[in-house]
Amino acid sequence: MLMASSVRRYLQSHPPLYQKVVLKCPGRASNGNLWDKFLSAKLGSAGDIVHQDNVAPKRPGCANNFVLVKVPTWIEGVEDNEYVGVGARFGPTLESKEKHANHTRLALADPPDCCRKPRNKLTGEVILVHRGNCSFTVKTNVAEEAGASAILIINNQTELFKMVCESDADVNIKIPAVMLPQDAGSRLEKYISNNTMVSVALYSPKRPAIDIAEVFLWLMAVGTILCASYWSAWTAREVAIEQDKLLKDASEEFLQVGASGSSGFVDINTTSAVLFVVIASCFLVMLYKLMSFWFVEVLVVLFCIGGVEGLQTCLVAFLACFRWFRRFAESFIKVPFFGAVSHLTLAVCPFCIAFTVLWAVYRRISFAWIGQDILGIALIITVLQIVRVPNLKVGTVLLGCAFLYDIFWVFVSKWWFHESVMIVVARGDKSGEDGIPMLLKIPRMFDPWGGYSVIGFGDIILPGLVVAFSLRYDWLAKKNLRAGYFVWAMTAYGVGLLVTYVALNLMDGHGQPALLYIVPFTLGTFITLGKKRGDLETLWTRGEPERPCPHMQLQSLQQKE
Repeated sequence: MLMASSVRRYLQSHPPLYQKVVLKCPGRASNGNLWDKFLSAKLGSAGDIVHQDNVAPKRPGCANNFVLVKVPTWIEGVEDNEYVGVGARFGPTLESKEKHANHTRLALADPPDCCRKPRNKLTGEVILVHRGNCSFTVKTNVAEEAGASAILIINNQTELFKMVCESDADVNIKIPAVMLPQDAGSRLEKYISNNTMVSVALYSPKRPAIDIAEVFLWLMAVGTILCASYWSAWTAREVAIEQDKLLKDASEEFLQVGASGSSGFVDINTTSAVLFVVIASCFLVMLYKLMSFWFVEVLVVLFCIGGVEGLQTCLVAFLACFRWFRRFAESFIKVPFFGAVSHLTLAVCPFCIAFTVLWAVYRRISFAWIGQDILGIALIITVLQIVRVPNLKVGTVLLGCAFLYDIFWVFVSKWWFHESVMIVVARGDKSGEDGIPMLLKIPRMFDPWGGYSVIGFGDIILPGLVVAFSLRYDWLAKKNLRAGYFVWAMTAYGVGLLVTYVALNLMDGHGQPALLYIVPFTLGTFITLGKKRGDLETLWTRGEPERPCPHMQLQSLQQKE
């Protein structure tokens, strides 16, 4: 289970250009590894962006923000590939809109390093030069003096390098400087060497502060917990009503049911809550170490199995609400290895399998995220229906451990592994895939850099267990919405997730652990409100209100009569 936050735009929000910033996405906790595919397939490859200093120095004339730059190209007047580079600390800022960017002919520097005045005469061309032998500012000053309108510097590696100014550099520079990755620069250089006319345009489109995809992702997460909570509470109430009937009848059937302990639900305890986080950490490290194409294929298969089960469970429960399907849901047939299975389940199962297989086969197409989200939401709702926290104590231990887990694997893991393990796994680095499937994702609709906003299953399931518990308690205690805890817990989760997105934008899209914000809001609100209302001891230990025995209620009514 990846509880990553998700909502962790492992960079999609502005692709963050910090040291060894992986450009593999513009994505937000969410926005994913698509950046890698986007660059290689559509724009030309651009690996990481690095700088030898932890903080690139700024000073007057050398204070630009590092921005990604789109470099569309035309070969003999025909539009060709579009590449991605990174702008320098120095020089003027670039146009943000393509329509305002000039199409300019590209020329090779002679000498190639442009450390001294070029032999060829320039009349406003963009000059293509190699990195090395002198500083970036020297190259740019030489190019400007020679008559170039801009300079493209080819890096000596596939990654991009953040170009800063030396302390004594002349930064009175009037032309833009952009670095290209090695493979993109070599391709352009080859065209020009073959006497092919190449022209380019330089512009740096801005990302919207908030994309509508984040709103839909928030609604999906909140709506999923809302549906799962009501289903869980309704089931708990039905079980309680049935138990009361059996107690009133004083039937042997109740004793047999109570003795069997088979309720179809799994109540976790404090030990299993701690153990869950330990196992999740081991699994995360295994994913990090073994991440490859074949390993992601294994994860896809496991996700498909869970998706089939989740989709089938949700569809059967939904259809059984209609009287036309109810009799099929209540009639059973014995199936080898599976035991008694309802006719409705047998009818729905082939559709679920076909839907899941189609998603697995075509999961790389542009709209496959819809199928992934449907399967993911169905799986999450099913888990929240089956797995339950029996009281607030277990919920606190579970969310407390998950809170530390998320922070450790997003932030602290960088000290040991030199990169954020959680973000690397979420992006699916080294796998050749667009990230692992255990995420809900939506394309960034108005982002010129594309990518996805994503949220990990754990950021929904773990807080969802506590939110669902609050509604079960309210229904069993016969509390209305205002006097209960569910509305407050649900609101706290929504606000915590909203704060996560705010943090992502404030942090320039650097990956954020969603549980860092969600857990304090959800648990803090629940515990504070329980203490204020005097219910904390019951919530903490029993997890459900005391209900008088039906026989006592019956005797009391008879005495009154």
